[in-house]
Amino acid sequence: MILRCTRATRATQVRLLRSLHSTALRGRERFDPSNVERATDDVDVCIVGGGPAGLSAAIRLKQLEQEKGREVRVVVLEKGAEVGSHILSGAVLEPRALDELLPDWKSRDGHPLTQPTTSVTMRFFTENSSFRVPQPPQMGKMGTYVISLSRVTAWLGSIAEEMGIEVYPGFAGAGLVYGEDGRSVLGVRTNEVGLDRQGRMKDSFEPGMEFRARVTLLAEGAHGSLSKEATRRFKLREGRDPQTYGLGLKEVWRVDPSKHEPGKVVHTMGWPLDFQTYGGGWTYHMADGLVSLGIVIGLDYSNPYLSPYRELQRMKHHPYYRDLLSGNSTRIAYGARVLNEGGLQSVPQLNFPGGALIGCSAGFVNVAKIKGTHNAMKSGMLAAEAAYDALASESSEESADMSAYEESFKKSWIYEDLHEVRNVRPSFNTGLGLWGGVAYSGIDTLFLRGRTPWTFRNKEGKSDAAHTKRASECEPINYPPFEPPLSTDLLTSVTLTGTNHAEDQPVHLRVRRYLAQGEDVGTEGSEPEKGLQTERWTEDADVRREHVKTNVGDYAGLLGRGCPAQVYEYVEDETADEASEPELAGWQGQKLVINSQNCIHCKFCDVKVPTQDITWTVPEGGGGPKYTVT
Repeated sequence: MILRCTRATRATQVRLLRSLHSTALRGRERFDPSNVERATDDVDVCIVGGGPAGLSAAIRLKQLEQEKGREVRVVVLEKGAEVGSHILSGAVLEPRALDELLPDWKSRDGHPLTQPTTSVTMRFFTENSSFRVPQPPQMGKMGTYVISLSRVTAWLGSIAEEMGIEVYPGFAGAGLVYGEDGRSVLGVRTNEVGLDRQGRMKDSFEPGMEFRARVTLLAEGAHGSLSKEATRRFKLREGRDPQTYGLGLKEVWRVDPSKHEPGKVVHTMGWPLDFQTYGGGWTYHMADGLVSLGIVIGLDYSNPYLSPYRELQRMKHHPYYRDLLSGNSTRIAYGARVLNEGGLQSVPQLNFPGGALIGCSAGFVNVAKIKGTHNAMKSGMLAAEAAYDALASESSEESADMSAYEESFKKSWIYEDLHEVRNVRPSFNTGLGLWGGVAYSGIDTLFLRGRTPWTFRNKEGKSDAAHTKRASECEPINYPPFEPPLSTDLLTSVTLTGTNHAEDQPVHLRVRRYLAQGEDVGTEGSEPEKGLQTERWTEDADVRREHVKTNVGDYAGLLGRGCPAQVYEYVEDETADEASEPELAGWQGQKLVINSQNCIHCKFCDVKVPTQDITWTVPEGGGGPKYTVT
């Protein structure tokens, strides 16, 4: 029987376990992951990610414990310094899942859903004017709330802790722990703390620990590192379309009181994007005089000269925004994050031996609604119910069978929600083109409502990165100069994110070439005594040099203008061609510099880089942005 402790006591014990397994002064010896003793902690369910999906799963598990009387130990690992600090969304929340999870939420003190939506409209922008246009009925649904999702998530985290769930902020899930045959997941390994930039152990070094769990739920958000690993190993995307993404960039302003219209929701299409680029903007009037505004750009855009950040700044030069942000208005927050756009066709197999994907790790955004939180929360609840039953029916020595979750998803209102709009986003990548996609989407959402015998598929299996054209095929984009305080340079905006990483730690953005699918990815075993994943990759100077050659020579250094935090720079260095160290290697006198301390964990680079050789891994737990009103 496991000794139950208070969360504070357990958190202290967990950190003590890490420190007891650290090593004394060692003269900056290089860390060898195959030769380290790791602390372990046995739990029933380990949830990676303290967002809406992960916390909904945790809360539902504890509700089932109360209802059925069988105790479960639930741990939530959150890489952010605080619950909610890495959460960014528009956001307008459809409360359907929340109503099911916490029927009494309206009567709870301190809940953050204080601003009901009062109106929803869509406008088409030209460069100097705008006019109202019809909107999908799914988008105009009332009964929603204009929220800060980071605040809602922090509130859910406090409820989870009150229920006895162990929530550990600052603990980043760095790797999956596998069974001896590599065919099942037995838990999660957290990342090492106290390594310097060269991977050597500082005096403060502590090895990551293992949370051994019978059920592991991955709730990392879109394009999470462990979700990618599980998808590769267990081939969860076989027979499914590739996931596609948009990049959402957001600002929060405290506007002049005369401009604030609480609960007003406006979505926009058209300018500043051209007619070859999928995307649109939003303006949400929140409570307390705040306005959330931003833009989402489909990452299947073709022109490598496009800068998502500059598009957002240019959008604010429109007369609509000049008026809204005039007077006594102040920008207080900025952030960016990729979001899933693939829809039902891109949802992978949800379960694997010993665990499952939930929330945006799977991809449940309803693009027509521009909402996904309700589906993410519901998926967490469904997975919790399957996990609770699996824990009762399986031997404590076996990894749990989570296949019931997949079946319950197909019978749920999530499936119905996504099935109705399954052809909306994919229609823009058919022979219909962009304007044909607009026309088809209007007909489908207004009249057909998904009741068609066809489903648009990505038959070529084309990723967002593969849609990028070479620079020689495209025209450079001339963006207007910044007009502070209305529009500002990128680094000024990044300061508003509160982003911080310890500089003397390994760069968590890796230029890496994996072995191709079918060589050993998905089939290899593990070290039986460690349970570490053993995918093989190369990170040598040749990989780095080829990255620079292709991305600078063919794509005009896309990452340098595409990244919304100025992490990547291609700089001149006359020694780069002959350098043997990967970080110094380059091509024709240019090399790649990665300013990883700027990273806001948006995952743009991992999705969009044409060479598909950037792998986002977790930095030391607690690093990254510190969002509070996003």
